[in-house]
Amino acid sequence: MKVDFGLSAIRKTLIIIFSRVTLLLGCGGAFANDLTTKYNLREPASAIAAELYFMHYVLMGICLVIFVVVFGFMFYSIYAHRKSKGFKPADFHENTTMEITWTLIPFLIVLGIGIYATPVVMAQKDTSNAELTIKVTGYQWKWGYEYLKGEGEGIKFLQTLTTPYDQRINNEDKTNEYLIEVDNPLVVPVNKKIRVVITANDVIHAWSLPAVGVKQDAIPGFVRDAWFKAERTGTFIGQCSELCGKDHAFMPISVKVVTSEEYTDWVNKKIAVTKQSVDVAEGRSSNEALKDGESVVISKFTEKQGGKE
Repeated sequence: MKVDFGLSAIRKTLIIIFSRVTLLLGCGGAFANDLTTKYNLREPASAIAAELYFMHYVLMGICLVIFVVVFGFMFYSIYAHRKSKGFKPADFHENTTMEITWTLIPFLIVLGIGIYATPVVMAQKDTSNAELTIKVTGYQWKWGYEYLKGEGEGIKFLQTLTTPYDQRINNEDKTNEYLIEVDNPLVVPVNKKIRVVITANDVIHAWSLPAVGVKQDAIPGFVRDAWFKAERTGTFIGQCSELCGKDHAFMPISVKVVTSEEYTDWVNKKIAVTKQSVDVAEGRSSNEALKDGESVVISKFTEKQGGKE
């Protein structure tokens, strides 16, 4: 059977491609919105994340140029030197100039990308001068947080998924909070440099929060660190990004970024609740524990204000 690779076949291919593109464009803004919100990077909430976001588009642009040049040259060669025009393929085994060229050009491209990306990578690793240090521990299948340094020092809690089990096994309709709602979000202040020291208790996990540009493996027996500085308030969702067992999909990361005043208020309430829990465990009444808890909060606040009421 004779296959026609001439102009008619090319025209048919271009018509098919054009019709598909037109169909996609005709789907309107809803489709475009889905592409940008579901299949793209999260909207950045920190300077580092914004740099990574921009770098993503730069690298995609470079890839697009490479794609157009390589495939454009290839399809032009196929069309311009087709057999129907009487061309015969060259017969050769090596071409030193071509081999040097196709080695040198990719090397320069990769070198340029490396030079461009290095400052951002170095900035990601600079955890010095943090205003708050939090220890993050991965468990099967939840996260543990302990405030080690800064306002809130001593606070610790576990963070677990609250999605009902029946939703997970498709016995109930899924809500908008499906697989993202937790019992205790990690609370941090806005515009403060937060250092997170990350480890794991059992198997390898990964603490990933795309909105602020953090992704770090949590490895048993090792302590890794990262940092972020959220520039706007809100609740940001991440996910364990290392396959860690049967419930890997059910250990989301939820970080709530609040104002400095709201953060101080949250810290005071946490301290009061912790004090109350300890006193109740020691046999004191809830009212006595609550009263003493309020005293602890007041003394802590006074201490922060330099002894001024």
